[in-house]
Amino acid sequence: MDSLELPKRIFTLGEEPFPIKRIAYHTNDSKLFSAVRDTLHDDEYEELKESRLGVFLKFKEMDFGWTSRLVHYMLCFQLNIKKKYELWSLVGADPVGFSLIEFEQLTGLNCEYLEHLENPRCAVTNEMASFWERIGVSVDAGPSSEQIIRALKRCQECSRDDRMRLGYLAIFSGFIEGMKYSSATRASLARLVMDLERFENYPWGRVVFKVLMDSLRAKDFTKSYTVDGFIQVLQVWIYHALPELGANYGNPLPNRPSPPLLAFKGGKGRKCFKDAISR
Repeated sequence: MDSLELPKRIFTLGEEPFPIKRIAYHTNDSKLFSAVRDTLHDDEYEELKESRLGVFLKFKEMDFGWTSRLVHYMLCFQLNIKKKYELWSLVGADPVGFSLIEFEQLTGLNCEYLEHLENPRCAVTNEMASFWERIGVSVDAGPSSEQIIRALKRCQECSRDDRMRLGYLAIFSGFIEGMKYSSATRASLARLVMDLERFENYPWGRVVFKVLMDSLRAKDFTKSYTVDGFIQVLQVWIYHALPELGANYGNPLPNRPSPPLLAFKGGKGRKCFKDAISR
């Protein structure tokens, strides 16, 4: 049987751009999550960590070692495919894929389909307007990480629900949107936090995935670039897609933690990842 003809690479083999600088990103903000830990009571923080979005806090606590070069080379090994929300990289003779399916398996996040996902109906109530005023944000905007930190620092005497709202908004700004520290988040999504149960159970996995993939599709890998969204998941995907590389370079943790996002500590340092991937 003839072998399947694969799409062309986005870069010719051996001519992939060298990573002159590291890939910049905005997620995993230490100041933001230190403020969350300092403001929420112990039982509130544990509740947030055990929620459906708690995987982000658990990931933050791991002190994961980001390896920019590894992710850069995998992105440069991509095949030029037409599907907007899939990424395929050719490693040796074998293509390995990253899509919503792999993302959901790795993170355990809710990735259910929902119509009007990024523009849900959420009426501006007096309670919402009052909360937005208390945290110093215009009701027409979503709070930035910078604004959430300021609100957390003056919220020790807030109600339990308000502290939990700020905790969820920190996850929303710091991991789900993953944008610049001072950039406003999307109000249509941030407003969902007024209903804590609805916010926790929203299909945020699909939102996170879309933010990341939209950002990657807009990048020029021949230059320095900054990625919005939770890019660290790509590094963990590489460890799982290439088990030998993961075992040698990913610092795997014992007892197979769940979800698989938490199975590796990552690694730092200028290793020759291009050769390691190509083996």
